[in-house]
Amino acid sequence: MYRPGELTAADRAAWTAMQSKAHLEGAEALSNPFLSPEFTLAAGRCRRGVRVAVVREGGEPAAFFPYQRTSLGVGRALGLGVSDCQGPVHRSGFDCDPVELLDACGLAVWEFDHLVHSDGPFAAVAAAHFASPVIDVDRGYEPYLAELRARSPKFTKTTLAKERRLGRDAGSLRYVHDERDPAVLRTLMEWKSAQYRRTGRSDRFAHPWITRLVEQLFHTRSPSAAGILSVLYAGDRPVAAHFGLRSERILACWFPAYDPAFAKYSPGLVLHLRMAEGAAGDGIAHLDLGRGPKEYKDSLRTRDLFVSEGWVTRRHPVASVHRARRAPARAVRNAVVARPELFGPADKLLKRIGKIRSGK
Repeated sequence: MYRPGELTAADRAAWTAMQSKAHLEGAEALSNPFLSPEFTLAAGRCRRGVRVAVVREGGEPAAFFPYQRTSLGVGRALGLGVSDCQGPVHRSGFDCDPVELLDACGLAVWEFDHLVHSDGPFAAVAAAHFASPVIDVDRGYEPYLAELRARSPKFTKTTLAKERRLGRDAGSLRYVHDERDPAVLRTLMEWKSAQYRRTGRSDRFAHPWITRLVEQLFHTRSPSAAGILSVLYAGDRPVAAHFGLRSERILACWFPAYDPAFAKYSPGLVLHLRMAEGAAGDGIAHLDLGRGPKEYKDSLRTRDLFVSEGWVTRRHPVASVHRARRAPARAVRNAVVARPELFGPADKLLKRIGKIRSGK
């Protein structure tokens, strides 16, 4: 077990190499930048208790398992509640007993909500599975756009028409795929905070460690992992922006937001199409839109990957108490999200609460 900063350069290189080869071994999701050493290093600078277990076979790294732990031995997936892909990165064919792994790490329980699907040690322990839609652009942007036109002609025509109208009404449109101005990042976080409050959701950027994490990753510039701020401008004014992470093959979508003053033009949808075009030109194979039902994801997606939620536990009182405390809330939330007749009223209630909270 190591703190992230204690990993040797050789171990980090081995970790990156496993991710680079994952798609060739039928485990493309292991290439996700949330599973990268760079994300783990950034999280370790912002959160206490971040550790990496390195499993060696024949003296060589066979798996890297990043996690966060408390002094009582409660383990959580790295960035639980924020990261969109979790779990160990391992070489092809690797397997081990997950309970033995927890024991070696000194953990009574390990909780996850975006466990990547793979043939690794946690493949059989997930309690629930959820779709994580993706946009495939490995053949280029034009083939994707042609497929989108064929599958959703009305959606595509409407979105492109709004894009043209936005350009006419607000100024010539300009897209920057990798904006390096930190002031624009701050604007995005302000928009996103306002959106969380407006819709009655918990404001992630009210947590200083999440803001620090995003700022850390914005300045991460590695060929295998980097923070990417994509911005749609009308004239000189940003109207929509997105911050995510990219690896060699995947752009993980994370924090999209737009200026509400331009809502009628659907600038978020326009931005996602521009992001798909920019990602294709940057050698990305797919954009991972992340777990969660959203109408725009259903419209843009080409297929689904899957992530899992659940626990791995040892026979330990701490594990029993933690699971008893967390399981009911998770069950209720998942039931509401999965059933439109429940989600609709709940969403409206949250938005009413958001209006009251924001004084509107």
